[in-house]
Amino acid sequence: MSDALNSENMRPKEIFTHDHKEMLKQGEKWMKGTATSCTVVGALIVTIMFAVVFAVPGGNNQETGLPMFSKHKLFPLFIISDALSLFSSTTSVLMFLGILTSRYAEEDFLKSLPQKMIIGLLALFFSIATMMMAFCVALLIMLPRQSQMVIPIICLASAPVSLFAFMQISLLADMIKSTYGRSIFKSK
Repeated sequence: MSDALNSENMRPKEIFTHDHKEMLKQGEKWMKGTATSCTVVGALIVTIMFAVVFAVPGGNNQETGLPMFSKHKLFPLFIISDALSLFSSTTSVLMFLGILTSRYAEEDFLKSLPQKMIIGLLALFFSIATMMMAFCVALLIMLPRQSQMVIPIICLASAPVSLFAFMQISLLADMIKSTYGRSIFKSK
């Protein structure tokens, strides 16, 4: 069937390529735009989370050089959430760079590009969530007896992040479904 020719001497794959040329251009433009925006966000998070390790809450003890709050029970949670955010945002930046440097061939849109976008978005969401966790833990460490002030700040800071994630979750779900769900392009 794939060797059959139509009246214009075109094979099915050639017809498909010809008929979807504009869609391929639009897909490439969307992928590049999304990957560029997400790369900027991921790079900002990498920069911030890297800097936070050297400028920990409360500063460092002048005599020992250790963080002032290193003995605080929440300090390990702060360091872990900072590290997770740093590593996951680095992962997202690398995935988005992989998208930006792609050759954007037809077959790349079937698996390679959607997989990179899914991994990149998941890693970016995770890095934003763990960055917010580091922020919240830092507030709890710095202001231990001021929960009437800390809790509203945490809620206000979490609102835009939650809204962003909520708005993007349908895109992510659609990409996962179209990439890993049943497809007319897979053997049954």
